[in-house]
Amino acid sequence: MTRQRLVVTGLNGQVVTALIERGALRPDMEIIAIGRPDLDLAQPESVAAAIEAARPDLVVSAAAHTAVDQAESEEELATRMNGTSAGEIAKAAAKLGVPIIHISTDYVFDGSKSTPYREDDPVAPLGAYGRSKLAGELAVRNATDNHAILRTAWVYSPFGKNFLKTMLRLAESRDGLSVVNDQIGNPTSALDIADGILAIAANLSSDKAAGLRGTFHMTAQGEASWADFAEEIFSCAQSKGAGFAAVTGIPSSAYPTPARRPANSRLDCTSLEKVHGVILPPWQASTASTVERLVSKASA
Repeated sequence: MTRQRLVVTGLNGQVVTALIERGALRPDMEIIAIGRPDLDLAQPESVAAAIEAARPDLVVSAAAHTAVDQAESEEELATRMNGTSAGEIAKAAAKLGVPIIHISTDYVFDGSKSTPYREDDPVAPLGAYGRSKLAGELAVRNATDNHAILRTAWVYSPFGKNFLKTMLRLAESRDGLSVVNDQIGNPTSALDIADGILAIAANLSSDKAAGLRGTFHMTAQGEASWADFAEEIFSCAQSKGAGFAAVTGIPSSAYPTPARRPANSRLDCTSLEKVHGVILPPWQASTASTVERLVSKASA
């Protein structure tokens, strides 16, 4: 069997780590992660040589500057990493004649819509991070038609830093937590994202049809506020005998941050299901499995 060689940018991110884990279960695929010092998004000139040396059959552009609040004070760096370097990755893929899957975000929207966002809805980022990721989308589209841009949101996993892990950590020392309840989105597991990426990669590699290319939304089924998400995390933790906390919902205005967040981050994933046959699981199921994994690891 010829193994498809997926080269993914980044070494330690949630999606990269999830891809390595899920890819290990796929005998038809080989996941090669590349990052600093060979590929450094802060140095766009490093990108082409690193991609070419990795000999990809398909490129997954997953690495990014993801510190949303920090981006407000270093927008030039965020734009270089998320915009310029994303374009360089896509150019390298185009030069090699291979598809690219690029990971983007709900932050390209302003959150003012009352229903889930479709791929063709107008973009209007509220802050530096969203602007930098939108620049990346545009750079990828300009570099090659052989792309699938996947917008996702509210990513969590057993790896790295994320909301779910933060809630479990805080519950170890607090009986109650105040959590924002007026921002709505789709909590999405990086492991589910990885499964979706692998399915889309197989489609792109086996079929040259233009309809499989373009921009798609890929999040878990169902929606929640951050407070809803926290309550579900603690419900799962409590059922496993782990620490939990009472959740008090608060408005965003009571928890000011340097970067404004979209009030509505919900993404409509109908197109992804129709075109690629990919449907991610409900967010509650993946939350439960992630909590169970982390609690089991902590008690081992």
